[in-house]
Formats: sequence, C-alpha cells, structure tokens
Amino acid sequence: MGRLFWKFFFFIAIAQITATFGVGVLFWIENLERSNRNSEIDLSPPASFMIRSAAATLQFGGPEALRSLINEGRPHRLQLYAVDENNQDLMGREVSAHLVAQARRVLTTERDRRVVELVKAANGHSYLMFIPTPNDEFGPPPGGMPGPEPRFMKEHGPKPLFFPTMPIVVALLASLVFALLLAWYFSHPIRHLKNALNQAANGNLDLELEPVMSARNDELADLGRDFDVMTSKLRTLMESQRRLLHDVSHELRSPIARLQMAIGLARVQDKDKLELTLERIERESVRMDKLVGELLTLSRLEANVPGSMEEAIAIQPLLADMTNDASFEAEALGKAVESSIDCRVQVKGNPELLYRAIENVLRNAIKHTAPETAVQVVTEIDEDNKLLHLSILDRGPGVPEEEMDSIFELFFRSSRTKSNSAGHGLGLSIARRIVEAHQGFIRAANRRDGGLRVDITLPFMADEPARGETLES
Repeated sequence: MGRLFWKFFFFIAIAQITATFGVGVLFWIENLERSNRNSEIDLSPPASFMIRSAAATLQFGGPEALRSLINEGRPHRLQLYAVDENNQDLMGREVSAHLVAQARRVLTTERDRRVVELVKAANGHSYLMFIPTPNDEFGPPPGGMPGPEPRFMKEHGPKPLFFPTMPIVVALLASLVFALLLAWYFSHPIRHLKNALNQAANGNLDLELEPVMSARNDELADLGRDFDVMTSKLRTLMESQRRLLHDVSHELRSPIARLQMAIGLARVQDKDKLELTLERIERESVRMDKLVGELLTLSRLEANVPGSMEEAIAIQPLLADMTNDASFEAEALGKAVESSIDCRVQVKGNPELLYRAIENVLRNAIKHTAPETAVQVVTEIDEDNKLLHLSILDRGPGVPEEEMDSIFELFFRSSRTKSNSAGHGLGLSIARRIVEAHQGFIRAANRRDGGLRVDITLPFMADEPARGETLES
C-alpha cells in the first residue's frame, strides 16, 4: 500500500469516526434529556383538577378536611400526597425524597404549575400537594398504603444512563471498512498512472491505461485516457523525428557525395575542365542550401514559431503577382498558367509564409503538368462561412489513390513522379503546415480527366473591401 492510500484512509476514517462519535454523543444527550423529562408526577388534566380541589379543601377546611378527602379516595382513583416542610406526608405515609424533589422542580415551572400546589394551612404548616404518575410502577400495595418508590427501582435499582456503545462500535467497524474501500478505489488507478508515468520517463511509450481503467467512468478514467492520447502523440512525434533524421541524412548524403567527387576531380583535372567542375560544385551547394532552408522553415513551423501572424494579407494582388511570375517559368517549359481570380478579401497571417505555401503548390503543379498544357488557378468565396477556396489544377500523371494521404508527409515523393523529380519531398509538407498555421486546411484529389487538383481553404477577415474597390486603393 502506498502513502496516498494511507492518506486517503486516514482522513476518510477520521471524518467518519468523528461523525460517528458526534452522532453517538448527540443520541446520548438526547436520551439523558428525555430521561430528565420523563416526570414521575402526574401532569394530566384530572390530576390538575384533583390538586385544585385539594388545595381549596386545605385552605378553607384545614388539614382534617383534606385528610378526610384523601381517606375517602378509592383504590382505583388518583392518590394524592400532601407533604409539609419536613417532607412528612399528612397521612403519615412514606414518600420518596426523589419524588418530593421532582414535585418541587415541577412547581417552579409555569407550564406545569397547576398540577403541583404549595398551600399554607391554618395550623401554620405549608403543604406541597402532588399526585404520582398513575401506572403500575406507582400503584398502591395491599392495605392501601402507597409504596415508597416504584417497583422497578425497588427490584432493579435506578435506571442507568443509556450510552449507545453498540451502535458506535458497529458504526466504527463500518467506517473502517468503507474507508479502506474508498482509499483503495482512489489510490488503485493512481498507482497505475504512476507506474505508466515511470515507464514513459524510461522511454516505454507502449503502456496503455485504457484496458486497466475501462470499467471506470470518472475523472481518473479521463486522466488515463488523456495519458494514452499523450503517449500516442509522443510516439508519433518520436517516430517522426527518427524518420526525419533518417530522411535528412539520406537527402544530404547524395549531394555531399557528389561534392566530394567533384572536388576530387577538380584536383586532377586540367584547367580547361575546371570550370565545369566548379559549376557542378556550385549546383550541389545550392541544392544543399535550399534543402537546409526548407528544413529550417519546417522546424519553425513544427515549433509553432512561424513569426508574426497578425498581418492583413490582400489575397488578390498576392495571387496576381504569383501567377505572373509562374507564367514566365511555365512558358520556358512549354506550359502555361491560367488564372480566374476574383477574391477581394483579406486573410490574417504571415504574407511571406502564405506566399511560399501557395507558390510551392503552384510550382509543383507546373513541374508535373504535361507539356503544352495549362495549370489553372481558380478562387471561390464562401460569404456565409467567410472562407476562401483556392484550387490549383494540373494535367500531370496524378497520384495513386493509395498514396493520396501521404503526399503531404515529409520527404514523400509519389511513385509516378519520383524518377523525374529533382525535389526533396518537402514542398507540400511545408505548404500544409503553413496553411494549418493560418487556421485553414489543404487536400488533394485526382481529376477525372487526368491530373491532380489541390484545394486550399482559408478563413478570411470579415472587414473586406467594398465591392468595386481594389485593395491597393
């Protein structure tokens, strides 16, 4: 059992034991108060009537008249006591001192005053008159003389004060059992979580808590599921890092090998061939510099530090400049770029990054579209949802359907274009991350009549320019 288990057990047990003792003491006090309230003096209306009658008889007829009244009483009627200052009954009967003391207490209460009377007689004595409770505990013994005390007290002594010992013992045992169960219920999944965290700290991210906590439906189970999601993302991230390291090493190995070979040739070649070797070295260094630049951009995007993302980007002039530049490149390759751009909206973000993302997709389309064909750039505005839809369509070989979900992954090159592609497979990956950083999304699909279609969706700002106005104005 861990420390957390005993902490749970200790505090739950203390709370339950305190509550048990508190309830037990309250019951004990209530029982004591009830015992004090159970008067042995008759408080009924007939007793009150008899006391008033006896008081009038004593006051106007004297002790002898009262004695005659008491003697005339039948055995089944209420019996009356008249006790003087020395606790001597008028009839010479023995009276319990406890009964007399209780009668004097009743006399001091206003509510029950009429069932006990203190009357001063003509002979100078004051008589306390009361009637005991008319039950078998105070019934007269044979001969008509009242007993000095109840039969229960005579046979068993005074009733003991009741303290709920057995209920408290049972409640304590139940409290300890339930404290153990509650402590185990809370600490058991936490121990599993602690073990899983230790395993994760040691590099083992395969341990899952869902099978262990599947029977629970509380916050601890939610914490276990969140832990599984965290480890799953960490596994994906670590696999991505390992794959990135492998792919970067692979991509850098080829240009470095060619550089080394070119440097070796430069050392033994004639001076007239040296210029060609230097051009090769420069070309390979440019490729490496481009690769490193793309990796740095990718690293910034992965680390969520893409720079300022608060600028208002006018999309129409940005696309116009981009398509104009791309047209020159396409014409040199015997291809064309056709644009249908009508999107006088502004997107919030980083203009340099957004330009690079769209340009990567557009250049990729120009690279793979067939000769004598055109790449189309089309925009559409969704006014209701405030979304800009940008589509770039080419007439290239397309992508196999089984590879469609992978073309935006790092260093991925389609099997249809891998042999004639000079890129590194980073352009579409960078484009996806930039678009996602602008709260948008990108997807690709093959065209029915051949080629690839890449759709970019971006949210635009609500305060767009009025119709008929250009962003420059």
